[in-house]
Amino acid sequence: MKAFETSLLIPARPERIWALLTDAQAYPRWNPTVTRVEGAIRLGEKITVHARISPDRAFPVTVSTFEVNQRMVWSSGMPLGAFKGERSFTLTPRADGAGVEFKMREEFTGWLSGLITKSIPDLTPEFVAFAEALSNEAQMTEMPGR
Repeated sequence: MKAFETSLLIPARPERIWALLTDAQAYPRWNPTVTRVEGAIRLGEKITVHARISPDRAFPVTVSTFEVNQRMVWSSGMPLGAFKGERSFTLTPRADGAGVEFKMREEFTGWLSGLITKSIPDLTPEFVAFAEALSNEAQMTEMPGR
């Protein structure tokens, strides 16, 4: 198994962060790691993510978990459990009202994962950039008058 993750306290409402995470067409505007997302980000839907880190590839995933304002999972993989990738987005409101703990994690499993993950670069810098951009956009759009 190979995994990457990041977390960040975002001083915004979970509803605002969720709205950004589920607006596929807006991703390229605020997210420096993505050039486009095709499809609708809803439970059971297939979407295709085009990432800057790998401009010649498209990443088709299925929205396999969709708990509004809380958690979402994008899944992809090969038949018979040979390889599976799951990217989760989790929003946990802070008890003190200081915002939301945002966590993004991608985990690769399956009997071919050891071989396949050798070609996957360290995604940590991309995850950090994603979280920071999400935070910046959520805070800007939380401001009155915007």
